[in-house]
Amino acid sequence: MKLGIYGGTFNPPHLGHVAAAQFAMDALGLDQLLFVPAAQPPHKALPENGPTPEQRLAMAQIAADVMLRPGQAQASAVELSRPGKSYTADTLRQLHAEYPGAELWLLMGTDMFLTLQNWREPETIFSLAGVCAFARTQADCGELFAAQAEFLHKRYGARVRTVALPQVVDVSSTRLRELLSRGEGQEYLPPSVYGYIIRSGLYGVHLDLTRLPNRELRACSYSMMRAKRITHVQGCEQEAVRLARHWGADPDKAARAAILHDCTKYLEMDEQLQLCAKYGIVLDELERRAVKLLHSKTGACVARHVFGADDEICQAIFWHTTGKAGMALLDKILYMADYMEPNRDFPGVERLRKLAYEDLDAAVIAGCETSIQEMDERGLEVHANTLAARNWLMSQRKGTDHP
Repeated sequence: MKLGIYGGTFNPPHLGHVAAAQFAMDALGLDQLLFVPAAQPPHKALPENGPTPEQRLAMAQIAADVMLRPGQAQASAVELSRPGKSYTADTLRQLHAEYPGAELWLLMGTDMFLTLQNWREPETIFSLAGVCAFARTQADCGELFAAQAEFLHKRYGARVRTVALPQVVDVSSTRLRELLSRGEGQEYLPPSVYGYIIRSGLYGVHLDLTRLPNRELRACSYSMMRAKRITHVQGCEQEAVRLARHWGADPDKAARAAILHDCTKYLEMDEQLQLCAKYGIVLDELERRAVKLLHSKTGACVARHVFGADDEICQAIFWHTTGKAGMALLDKILYMADYMEPNRDFPGVERLRKLAYEDLDAAVIAGCETSIQEMDERGLEVHANTLAARNWLMSQRKGTDHP
């Protein structure tokens, strides 16, 4: 197994870190990559009043998740859990013991590479790992890199690879912290990392969570879910806005409902139940057993109490999973947008997409029936609210002589 070790303060991790990690994985053929936040960097002091080590680890994990390589890219607390300064030689010894037989590769930027011989125990470093140095330009890969690589090889027997990054995000973490403190610099961050910064109030970013513009609301919501879910949420927002405009609902409310509808999707059962208890959500017997039914309820409460969403938005989120009798227009729109957004692919989805713009109630009925059929086929219990939603809509249609 080839294991890449990408160390740094990650204060904060930005798009440059993610791009370099992506490129290194492909260039070296790595099987796994670890972002390793330093607890106490030997070469510099961490800024005062900055994020805690746990917060930097959380941001590094989000950056790893953004790479969309589950099981391959992740963050490691190996240096945070070790007292004292975070020396690379100690980290490599520990990882060598934890991953016996693995081929280790230490990833680093230009400045680090050119001073590597001055690090503590360079002999240990080169005996345990190869070195992959990122060059910002092809010129960096020229004489200076070649001379350093030759020197390290002759003196320490080092294995060195130098790679020129195809896309450079030209910003330092120091500069980025300054920009963030002035309300700038968001373009250098993965949106989900920026969302974590907003929610945690880091780097002087102190925004009122109940009055966030849609861009910042998206970032916060994305930071609460796995990166693989973001495409679905984006598609749901796109579809909800389109349906709202078609049927005369408020497009901004539709957008905000869609942005937040899955914000608690990845909480475990115990976390879901804690939120239900906190916000006074009464659960039936099926909901107490089925964690997939809870995120709509807890998500609605987080939308209201954390992000200041109004009753109409919260109700749409609350019922987007099961539906209910007496659904309002925005409830139906979010239910259908979630069901048929452009990334969905299942038998009958094209029929639903067409129907949703011709007869919204008929589309919701069809969506309920599809869910009922799927649950029956899997031998799972159908929630009573889904049955009630279908039956109520069908009775409404009969009462208005609908064909």
